[in-house]
Amino acid sequence: MKKYNFNAGPSKLPREVMEATAAACLDFEGSGLSLMEMSHRAKKFQPVVDEAVALFKELLDIPEGYSVLFLGGGASLQFCMVPYNLLEKKAAYLNTGVWAKKALAEAKLFGETVEVASSAESTYSYIPKDFVVPADADYFHITTNNTIYGTEIRKELDSPVPMVADMSSDIFSRPIDVSKYNIIYGGAQKNLSMAGVTFVIVKDDCLGKVTRPIPTMLDYRTHIKGGSMFNTPPTVPIYCALQTLKWIKKCGGVKEMERRALERAKVLYGEIDRNKLFRGTVAEEDRSVMNLCFVMNDEYKELEADFMQFATERGMVGIKGHRSVGGFRASCYNAMDMEGVNALVACMQEFEKQH
Repeated sequence: MKKYNFNAGPSKLPREVMEATAAACLDFEGSGLSLMEMSHRAKKFQPVVDEAVALFKELLDIPEGYSVLFLGGGASLQFCMVPYNLLEKKAAYLNTGVWAKKALAEAKLFGETVEVASSAESTYSYIPKDFVVPADADYFHITTNNTIYGTEIRKELDSPVPMVADMSSDIFSRPIDVSKYNIIYGGAQKNLSMAGVTFVIVKDDCLGKVTRPIPTMLDYRTHIKGGSMFNTPPTVPIYCALQTLKWIKKCGGVKEMERRALERAKVLYGEIDRNKLFRGTVAEEDRSVMNLCFVMNDEYKELEADFMQFATERGMVGIKGHRSVGGFRASCYNAMDMEGVNALVACMQEFEKQH
């Protein structure tokens, strides 16, 4: 039976990306060595990092004056590194979910923070709209896509100060105006690579302005100067990221990724809204096209476990909703194709006929 991977992360990767990475793990470019055992300072590996950085800049149209880094520690370490490097007087945060809240909690360790708005009172079912960002803030932090709750900021916000964004789960799914941001970061295990590497896009001239001393490994300038090679980087995940970047470019770039994402979302949300058994969990105007969350309608709540088993038996993997929300979550990152979406829709329709 074919499996359809809707996991929230680590998540589905293009088949050709997995095959290329697997081949490199056996013999990297005819070297007779596995990529897993090759030195990160080997002549054959440096071009991998260089090409990945170049494709990052090309696909996202990153302006001059920005560096692209490949680090460890996941987005969670960036919750600390961002304020360590940028917060001098005050930082503003938009609280739209668990990860945004965690980022805010870390920033509080380094100085004054302002929560400009929150949707916590409604279980993060919408993106706050009417809020004021302090003009004297060092930066304004947002989480563009909320994997747990299924909300997404799909247009650039207006801000009187430079923004910082956690784009772990929607990077490369749409064009972005990088010039509005001082830092964009994220874990790669959604749209970019296997787990194990973190990407950071940082504006060089925003650094070096805080008065606090910064530990070497937590200073972005260390990694800029070292070209992501100050310490041993996660070589296999970086190689996997390069293969994904090549795949995105071959498919038509981020505009094509956005077209596909909108097509998938239209079909699946259409079924969620049509099917009498289910309903969406967030405001329609804020629905994520990466993580589509839904639950059973109240009168069919007792069927939730039955549908979970029904869907699992038909090859749907990873659609169980986060424990804080319940219900179901279909994560449709860039590698998800319409075959998977149509299979889930057919599953929902078949279950509806039975009940």
